[in-house]
Amino acid sequence: MDSVVGLSTALPEDADQPINIRADTVEYDQTGNRIIYRGSVQVDQGTLRVTAEVMTIDLLDGNKVKRITAEDTPARYRQQIEVDKEPVRAEALTIIYHTQEERVDLKGAANLEQEGSTLTGDLIVYDIVAGRVDASATEEAPVTMVLQPSAMESTSPM
Repeated sequence: MDSVVGLSTALPEDADQPINIRADTVEYDQTGNRIIYRGSVQVDQGTLRVTAEVMTIDLLDGNKVKRITAEDTPARYRQQIEVDKEPVRAEALTIIYHTQEERVDLKGAANLEQEGSTLTGDLIVYDIVAGRVDASATEEAPVTMVLQPSAMESTSPM
């Protein structure tokens, strides 16, 4: 089952900010272009914050970040979408942030919240640039959505 919901795009300056990472340990595989952080990992880029117990950074040639994969029970994501609104918050067992496409994949027990409205499913794909969210579920756990009346009146409902 699929569900599609619209969101506003993220603050434009976020993608231009440096990515700051904090962790207890780090392991760098130079030949595999991969960095693995463990223990209370936190990634910040502008208003975007992802926290997890294990985080893997896949790099492109030239050390540009291709993808950040966060794993925990659950990993958490937060980002300010509009200056005068509450940040979007999400959690899942695995969060994959595709930096080049500015897309977030929430996998396993996924939950996305904006302005009090929530969307849950097994997989939620959040396209930050397009302001689009797609959710899918398993037979055991359907997609569920709770919309707050104020979110339905807004120009960018979830």
